[in-house]
Amino acid sequence: MAEQNRPAPSSCDCFVALPPATASRAVIFGKNSDRPRDEVQEVVYLPAATYARGAKLKCTYIEVEQAERTHAVILSRPAWLWGAEMGANEHGVCIGNEGVWTKEPVGEEEALLGMDLVRLGLERGRSAHEALQAITALLEHYGQGGSCKEDPTPFVYHNTFLLADRTEAWVLETAGRYWAAQRIREGTRNISNQLSIGTDITAEHMGLRRHAQSQGWWSGDGEFNFTKVFSLTHQPVRMEAAKARYCAGKQLLQQHAGRITAETIMDILRDKASGICVDSEGFRTTGSMVSILPQDPALPCVHFFTATPDPSRSVFKPFIFVANVTPVLKVMSPSFGDKDPVQKVPRFQSRVDRRHELYQAHQAALDLMETSQEQGQKLQQTMQDLERQGLEAMKEMLAGGITLDPEELADLLFDCVDTEIKFYK
Repeated sequence: MAEQNRPAPSSCDCFVALPPATASRAVIFGKNSDRPRDEVQEVVYLPAATYARGAKLKCTYIEVEQAERTHAVILSRPAWLWGAEMGANEHGVCIGNEGVWTKEPVGEEEALLGMDLVRLGLERGRSAHEALQAITALLEHYGQGGSCKEDPTPFVYHNTFLLADRTEAWVLETAGRYWAAQRIREGTRNISNQLSIGTDITAEHMGLRRHAQSQGWWSGDGEFNFTKVFSLTHQPVRMEAAKARYCAGKQLLQQHAGRITAETIMDILRDKASGICVDSEGFRTTGSMVSILPQDPALPCVHFFTATPDPSRSVFKPFIFVANVTPVLKVMSPSFGDKDPVQKVPRFQSRVDRRHELYQAHQAALDLMETSQEQGQKLQQTMQDLERQGLEAMKEMLAGGITLDPEELADLLFDCVDTEIKFYK
């Protein structure tokens, strides 16, 4: 009975594995984005760009100073907002975020969303550390806040981030404008809707400890433990549920230490028994991402995205940064411009249909799986075969076994999405 009453997980999980935990000389990054069940997640490519000094940038809710140059990015994001749940840039930097609640109060005042900070970090950082510096500077200046859900009822949280590149990873945890960061040089690390940085702090907000003392959360004596000092005494139900998920994810990484591959992380993201792959009444895994970041700079980074819900019944499709990337409109949601309910104040007073073509085809496929066991099994096998072909081709390419020309790489995600939709139909 206690198991039945246990709250369903309601947010995300991020994972990273670095040598010697990986099977090859590569860093492997992965994330599930767990969001409101009916939310559509799109995958968008944005090329590098330059801007005039002093230009302004409109994020989801507020304007910030634009960088003079932004890096090319590939993003998986809820289709209603500017930022992203997860993504990568042309320099091999990957970032994902999680919602957290701490002693520092959350406010409904609109500022930067954690998802805005993900995109801003990717657009401005040539390395994981440089992206972290960009995020923390923006956080300290503009703060974080505003509803994180496309709904009139506000859903507000602060954020933790996992950042990775070809050589290292960083965990960044925040409480309002305050933050602490931990550098990861080897092994594995995961985050799940709770603070996890203890005394091993590599960098922090310059006023972090002074603020904790002024609030009476820390006496100033002994070691400073960020998690103990800033965690709520009585955690929300969703954070209590996240503890079990965090432990399960950590154990799954440890079980495969020394032989972790992209497939390993995909399997972990598909694990429903642990709650890492979510499919509940209110929330589900609406998008997933896995990236291979070779430590050899001569090799390309490969990023896999589902662009559809439930990774256990989705195809991970590869993307590589090259010149002249073909836009993949079939995984991009329609744009509503100034008529979008997100842009009108008060916000979220109506809903629009944000489903892209792949999302609609995938919905029809899921319906078939649930209504016809035989046809559903055939379709599931076809999806698995498609994914396996993509993974094998990428592994051969990284091993030097096959060479793909620039035009093939530019069309890679486009061709995979097109093939998937044809199989659904």
